[in-house]
Amino acid sequence: MKCPACGYEDSKVADSRLCEGGGAVRRRRECPDCGKRFTTYERAGETKLFVVKKDGSRELFNREKILRGLIRACEKRPVPSDSLEELVDEIERRMREDLMQEISTSEVGELVMERLRGIDSVAYVRFASVYKEFHDTDSFLQEIADLRTEAEAKQVR
Repeated sequence: MKCPACGYEDSKVADSRLCEGGGAVRRRRECPDCGKRFTTYERAGETKLFVVKKDGSRELFNREKILRGLIRACEKRPVPSDSLEELVDEIERRMREDLMQEISTSEVGELVMERLRGIDSVAYVRFASVYKEFHDTDSFLQEIADLRTEAEAKQVR
């Protein structure tokens, strides 16, 4: 595997473990030339998944796009990066289990928000504010009020 830092043609595997419920292998690699460490994922060849955008166009499902959005939403929050990886893994796994070859961006957003809500409420509000395109403070405040009501209901149980 080529080192992304220096381009050296060979790297050694420092650690391997199963992830995505056994559907992939995560490998920590180290470059013998520059000493940098990096992570690679090995997955079995699978059916391509497509995302249908709001304008009706289709593009390949890109887990990195979801991960970038989650990282942005969780910036300066106590959310482990492994939790975000697991969240994206779960969404992709669900699509494959349900034999969905296409999914709308709105469905992806709903799946992300559903899971993010249980991980960190601040990150959820950040993600929702971009995803739901709040146009005024009232809709933003309503979302926060809904979160509070849900949190209070959980405390009563």
